[in-house]
Amino acid sequence: MDEPKGTGQPSTWWSRPRRAAEGRTATGAEPPAASEAAGAADAPCEPLHGVDPYATPPYGEPGPWAPAPPVQRPAVTPPRGVPLPGATPAHGTPLPSATPPRGVQALSVTPPRGIPAPALPPQQGAGGSPGTPSDSAPAPSHEDAAPPNDTRFPHGTPPHGVPVPAATPPHGVRVPGQGTAAGGTGEWPGGPGYAFQQPVPGPAARPPRAPSRLSRLAVGACALALVAGVAGGLIGAYVERHGQVTDIELPQAGADPAADGGPRPKGSIAGIARRALPGVVTLHARGGGSEATGTGFVLDRRGHILTNNHVVESAKGAEAVRVTFSGGQTATGRVVGSDSGYDLAVVEVSGVSGLRPLPLGDSDAVRVGDPVVAIGAPYDLDGTVTTGIISAKERPITAGGEEPGSEMSYVDALQTDAPINPGNSGGPLMDGRGRVVGVNSAIKAAGSGSALPDGKSGGSIGLGFAIPVNQARRVAEELINDGRATHPVIGVTLDMEYRGEGARIGGSGGGGEAVARGGPADEAGLAEGDVITRVNGKAVADGEELIVRVRSHRPGDRLELVVRRGGAGGAERSVSLTLGSASG
Repeated sequence: MDEPKGTGQPSTWWSRPRRAAEGRTATGAEPPAASEAAGAADAPCEPLHGVDPYATPPYGEPGPWAPAPPVQRPAVTPPRGVPLPGATPAHGTPLPSATPPRGVQALSVTPPRGIPAPALPPQQGAGGSPGTPSDSAPAPSHEDAAPPNDTRFPHGTPPHGVPVPAATPPHGVRVPGQGTAAGGTGEWPGGPGYAFQQPVPGPAARPPRAPSRLSRLAVGACALALVAGVAGGLIGAYVERHGQVTDIELPQAGADPAADGGPRPKGSIAGIARRALPGVVTLHARGGGSEATGTGFVLDRRGHILTNNHVVESAKGAEAVRVTFSGGQTATGRVVGSDSGYDLAVVEVSGVSGLRPLPLGDSDAVRVGDPVVAIGAPYDLDGTVTTGIISAKERPITAGGEEPGSEMSYVDALQTDAPINPGNSGGPLMDGRGRVVGVNSAIKAAGSGSALPDGKSGGSIGLGFAIPVNQARRVAEELINDGRATHPVIGVTLDMEYRGEGARIGGSGGGGEAVARGGPADEAGLAEGDVITRVNGKAVADGEELIVRVRSHRPGDRLELVVRRGGAGGAERSVSLTLGSASG
């Protein structure tokens, strides 16, 4: 049955079932009479323990500490024409300035922490009572409503029409002069008093400012500079491609200390040429309707010049030889002496000062592979310098003898690959120290079976021949001192048509007596028909080579010969003899 209402005592719902249970006897007998039960029901029921003030009440019964929430009413729309707070003003209405005049402090919406907000006049309702909103008053904006979980309102959203405070003062501080809610006490139920603040209009939108004169000038200057740069680049590219405004000046390396005739190492080609060129001359010989061009070099300061015999053999008359020095000075020369067998001649000039003799070296000390420099006037191009190496030594060559009455030249030559051409004849072949080691005389021409004087050949093919300077020096001394040179001889006549190995004495093809009486060969016991196969340990191929080997020595030198007697199967023996001398 239902509990009686209005007793003034809270009911203890958990005690009723316990009492009903206690009304039964232990034996299960029926409860006492109905009157006793009714009287017991009117009496208050006491719990077996103390009442818990924090216990949860039964469903539907309010607790003693929570008052009923206020009634929420909808906001009233203001009449037409009444402006809403925070709304955009009509077109043309001036906006309040967001920035106060100089010296006036701007109104702060939210005061600093710990400082109470300034008081505002209370809202007037329809009846004139403070704190009550009027029916015609504008509804609070969405921004003025308190958040759902705002701790300033213990029961959630404040009553309808109550504005939301703009700032929260420190705890326990009351804001005077404000309207209050619920009876004017200045406090919400269960909380401290709060001040209400009217909405403050936001700053008016500032219209865009027109660019200043300085800004416009800066932008114009930048645009002008950009246009000028592009135009200048285009003009420069066009001028570079299609023409030049000024003269062209090409870059050049800096000055070399060794340039312009500066010193060069003595062993360099430039150093050798610089020292040797003043002592090299160009010769032009005329006579008999012919003219020859060659080269020579200065032997001493008296004006003696050494050259090839085939260069000056055509010269006839006192002024038949014209000598041109490297500096351009010219002089007339005369032939002092010549020897066609050695293909050497000496020309003398007079009245010339400042002659630069070239130093003479030792041709016997030259080795194959040594660098050499050839200087001459090939094709009348004076002062030409070519380089190469010694490609062979003691190369037996014969040159000349093509003209009727001319004598064959026999030379035990130095072979070089330095280019020698027509006009190089008589010029010096110099070693790496700038000393003369040979006299350029002949070259091997293409299609030619023998060496030819370079004045009668077609040009160099890399096989040039020079008279060793040791032999040239002896012959030049004899030509200067005696006007003629001596030839070493063994006193035999050779068979030049013999085709066997070696040089045969006498026989077919020989001219005159086979063995000269009282000559070196006769004293050594040589006889006609003997074949000489070796000279000083070197094999002899034919008669021409034997002549070359003998003429490479001086008269009075001693030779060791190997002689075979009795034909191809005959016995060989060694013979020693001393070379004799013959003039012309």
